[in-house]
Amino acid sequence: MAKKAERNKIIAITGASTILAVALGFLVALKGHKRKRLHGFILQVNLSASEILKLADRIIAKSKLVHDSVASVPLDKVSYANVISPLAELEAEQFPLVQSCTFQKMVSASDDLRQASSEAERRIDVHLLMCSQREDVYRVIKALAAKGEWMSPEAKRYVQCMGLSKADDGRLKVTLKSHHTLPVLEYCKVWISRYFGATRRTVAIARGKKCGEENMQILEKLVQTRNKIARLLGYSNYAEYALETRMARTSTKVYEFLENISVNLTEMANKELTMLNSLKKKEEGESPFGLEDMLYYTRKAEEKEFEIDYGDVQQYFPVNLVISGIFKIFQDLFGLRFEEVQEAEVWHDDVRLLSVLDMSSNKHMGYFYLDLYSREGKYGRTCVLSLQNGCLSLNGTRQIPIALIIAQFPKQVGNKKALLRFSQVVNFFHEFSHVVHHICNRASFAKFSGLRVEADFIEVPGLLLEKWCYESICLKMISGYHQDITKPLVDEMCRALKRKRHSFFGLKVKQEILLCLFDQIIHSNENVDMTELLKHLHPKVLLGIPLLGEMNPASCFPRLVVGYDATCYSHLWSEVIASDIFSSKFEDDLLNQYEGLQFRNKILALGGAKDAKEILLGYLGREPSVQAYIDSRRKNSL
Repeated sequence: MAKKAERNKIIAITGASTILAVALGFLVALKGHKRKRLHGFILQVNLSASEILKLADRIIAKSKLVHDSVASVPLDKVSYANVISPLAELEAEQFPLVQSCTFQKMVSASDDLRQASSEAERRIDVHLLMCSQREDVYRVIKALAAKGEWMSPEAKRYVQCMGLSKADDGRLKVTLKSHHTLPVLEYCKVWISRYFGATRRTVAIARGKKCGEENMQILEKLVQTRNKIARLLGYSNYAEYALETRMARTSTKVYEFLENISVNLTEMANKELTMLNSLKKKEEGESPFGLEDMLYYTRKAEEKEFEIDYGDVQQYFPVNLVISGIFKIFQDLFGLRFEEVQEAEVWHDDVRLLSVLDMSSNKHMGYFYLDLYSREGKYGRTCVLSLQNGCLSLNGTRQIPIALIIAQFPKQVGNKKALLRFSQVVNFFHEFSHVVHHICNRASFAKFSGLRVEADFIEVPGLLLEKWCYESICLKMISGYHQDITKPLVDEMCRALKRKRHSFFGLKVKQEILLCLFDQIIHSNENVDMTELLKHLHPKVLLGIPLLGEMNPASCFPRLVVGYDATCYSHLWSEVIASDIFSSKFEDDLLNQYEGLQFRNKILALGGAKDAKEILLGYLGREPSVQAYIDSRRKNSL
């Protein structure tokens, strides 16, 4: 502990000047488009519209050729060399070429390039769907699987992930993609603040009912279609299909998980509800506490408890200081070194390319692009794209991974400082963990590179590492008053930000559990009356608070429709695992490089090469527990 205190003292004294030096090192003015091609790049970043479409057609032609070749292998002659090798090599080679065609739709300032990129993606998606439905290829892969001759456990997992489950029954399994969207879906706010009493209730009901009937009809049709498709594929319901490749595996496990958290949070949530009810009585007198009061009185309580002016907080997060501080934390924690590549080929003057090296061996590990600043036509949210997957080639050489992080940060103009909101800082910290996950991957197959892990595990690194943003030692490393960056956020503000994060946690998570349960029930049962189900679940989960009027929160809950159908529990699942790892490995020493390297080598490096349960067991030495998740919230609650 004395050693840790000594190190923290040194950081407190020298941190600001260190970060300043790092920040100045990253502030390199880039002029014009760079044209330097780098060794190991299959990725092409500056194709014209016509070149994008031509490349898409070549990708499709090459893919068809390889699939035809594999399909032609006699079933008694199948081998790793003539079935798996060509398919794996094709994926490794073509993934960065596909990304060369498709990533421009998210970053290009040219309408023509974005349109060509979208059209290329459409053509490639159609082809890949056809490939996934080829029974001739499937029969060859199944014949190889039946021989049971594996070069490695990862090769066996590769075959299983190509559509052959452990309980394969001979039917062709297709990777489904939902292209359905709710045409009238809105991210509606169920609880309306700033209105008193009856007005609050009237407005809440009106907003909660908006488009509700039409959206519910669409949702019901989607669920029926999903269950029908699942049965055609040999599953009893859609949830069984969706969960087969997740850590949870079964609806029963999901129900047990949600019930466990809900029960453990009931005491905390009841105390929070009592506090809100007390505030309402002081302001409005004796009247029942309803759903319409939740957001309003939560905000009132937080304003009373926390004196946080987020406008003032923003003054401590200049863009360049935040980025360089985050880089330093990741470099020190995981034993990495980031170096900017000069004269690299990029698609816009604002874009930078950085090389990643292992600090101890100086071995090159990969690259990542930073495309951070706002511009017209660019994708509007912070996200990470894998542009080239890391993997081993047949000759034993390693294909380098390349990632891209996109953001919409303000850019400094003249003397006006570019400052980030605290939420943007946390979001970037989270997303940058995905970059490091991708770069640190050492799986053999491109299919298991970096971010290609179970969907209820992929957010674990991000949810773990964003916790650093709420700890004083790290907040001081990424903050500095914009007029004097040697002055970071004070300890009192750091503590307030952390406590604010967990305020009314019990009630907030109870609301999330409600919709996770709803999602799981409608996708694991037939002909569910969704309106009646919500009326039943609402008071049961939310401490007796009934559903308000005719409002229906499920009609404006987009995760049920796009991306998280039957898997809405995934975020909570990942958060529980992240909390367990933080509590057991990092909480006492956030900058412990030994623990950072353990996480890098036992979690990040494996990618999807092993089952996530097996990875966690090897890292934690036990099954993950929900206790750390509950305890941390209790400790920091109001």
